[in-house]
Amino acid sequence: MINDDIRKELEELVPQGIRRKVVNEALRKGLISIRRRRLTDKLLAIRETGPLVSTYEIADTMKNDRVRDK
Repeated sequence: MINDDIRKELEELVPQGIRRKVVNEALRKGLISIRRRRLTDKLLAIRETGPLVSTYEIADTMKNDRVRDK
C-alpha cells in the first residue's frame, strides 16, 4: 500500500518506535485536507446558485434571531 521509495525514506528518517504515530498523523492531515477541499467546493457551488445577500442583511437576520431566542 505504501510506495517502496516512501517506505525506505520512512525507515531511514523515523525511528521504529514512532513510525506508526508519524504515519497516522500524516494520514489525519491528508484526510482533513480532503474534507476541507470538498466542503470548500460545496460552499462555492452554493455561493454560485444562492441569492446575493449583503453583510447588513446577514447581521440584521442574526440580530433578529437572537432577540427571538430570548
